[in-house]
Amino acid sequence: MPSPYNVLFLCTGNSARSIMAEAILNHKGRGRFRAYSAGSYPSGHPRPEALAQIASAGLSTEGLRSKSWDEFAAPHAPTMDFVFTVCDNAAREVCPVWPGQPMTAHWGIPDPAAAKGSPGEIARAFRDAFVILDRRIGLFLALPLSSLDRLAIRHEIDNIGRC
Repeated sequence: MPSPYNVLFLCTGNSARSIMAEAILNHKGRGRFRAYSAGSYPSGHPRPEALAQIASAGLSTEGLRSKSWDEFAAPHAPTMDFVFTVCDNAAREVCPVWPGQPMTAHWGIPDPAAAKGSPGEIARAFRDAFVILDRRIGLFLALPLSSLDRLAIRHEIDNIGRC
């Protein structure tokens, strides 16, 4: 597999979980990974709560936007090495055919955008989703990708989604 690795995080709306995952991996994996995010039915803008959570973690929000997964199935799109779905809806949808046959896994995370309650409770839902993503991405970054074969990598990334 080449380095840097291209990673696409998918969710239905591309407004919260996938956006946060993109920001986390681009920060923590700088130089080794390039992260992107997209949605099957993009909302058109990231959730302000997701952007606030990213910023509060000291990560850049520059360039983060809600976009369709069609951008990454286009002929001139970057070839993905990994594609992770982070919501159950996107995992059940028929995804485009990704050039290069990337490894795929489902890392389901509760939708913070569906949280109800006080502003504090909603902020906590976004923080909880961020923490789960941060932990899973940390585990992913710890994998010795260059020394594992595809089957071993496949097994490991599936296990990360169960954390």
